Amino acid sequence: MRTAFCFLATVFSIFCFAQKEFQPAGSEVIETVDGDLDGDHIPEKVIIYNTKDTTAYGNIREIQILKNSNGKWAILEKSRNAVLSSNAGGMMGDPYQSTEIKKGILEITQAGGSSWKWGYTDKYRFQNGHFELIGYSSSSGKPEEYWTDVDFNLSTGRLILAKEVENTKEYGKSKNETFIKKGLKINLQNRNQDQRREISLPQTKEKVYL
Repeated sequence: MRTAFCFLATVFSIFCFAQKEFQPAGSEVIETVDGDLDGDHIPEKVIIYNTKDTTAYGNIREIQILKNSNGKWAILEKSRNAVLSSNAGGMMGDPYQSTEIKKGILEITQAGGSSWKWGYTDKYRFQNGHFELIGYSSSSGKPEEYWTDVDFNLSTGRLILAKEVENTKEYGKSKNETFIKKGLKINLQNRNQDQRREISLPQTKEKVYL
């Protein structure tokens, strides 16, 4: 028992040192998540930081993914584009909801709005040396008006849209469409980096923004 305790204490001490080494100056930790992301059965550590750097939408967030190799921590990947800034949720303020690791997939959920609300989850897989966006699911709308759900598998290109309309006088009838859109290359580095990506659906004429 004492040996196991000492081992865990050593591992924790090494990680704390690594975190301080890589942590952006003046930042605060929002969340830390453990899980195997590269398939080697050794858990990585995912850390979300609230940095002191700001934009018009508040404090910039940085995500770091740390990998342990032979007792030494190193940054597998980091980005300041995948997690929205602290005030990017509009009237709801901070859009950050959670980060999870499920079956080797990194999931980041964010949401915002006011009476009109939006929320989405990005799903990343470590492949081709990067964390690539393989899935996107979102919900947006306003109660008593309409609600739109999108499920997009970027690996297969299959995009499913379902728009349930309550206020048909204003927004027309409910719509459903499945569309194949391949070729989008999105990862932790270029997510939210440029202008939002727009996908126009040919049948319903709805637009999906990533």
